[in-house]
Amino acid sequence: MEAGAGIPLERREKPGEKLNLRVEKMRLSKDKQTLVYNDFLTLSGIPKETYDYRLGNRSALEWVIDQYQVSTDKRSGITNDPNREDDKEYILRLIGQVITVSLETVRIVNALPDLGLPHENIAEVSDAIQ
Repeated sequence: MEAGAGIPLERREKPGEKLNLRVEKMRLSKDKQTLVYNDFLTLSGIPKETYDYRLGNRSALEWVIDQYQVSTDKRSGITNDPNREDDKEYILRLIGQVITVSLETVRIVNALPDLGLPHENIAEVSDAIQ
């Protein structure tokens, strides 16, 4: 599988099973290099640098994995289903795009020149403000 702009991921499909791109709940392996997309499909070879691009306290990929799952609200009974019947590869393609954007963003940020600003410890700055 080509994830976005040329990030090669190994795509392993369960032998003898019918193609299934429906997501219920994705999960990462302990080393975060493999994504279990569903019972049929596993993606391997996720670069560790993917996780260097963060949205708050987690990476963009971890955010997608958390948000793109079937869930039912206990109070209302309303089911949130991110799968698109008109575009079955949408979530798979989104994962590839998120990996590509994460890697490119990290590459660009790392290539920026040092601006000569002091590198203060965030805890020290936070303490000084209070």
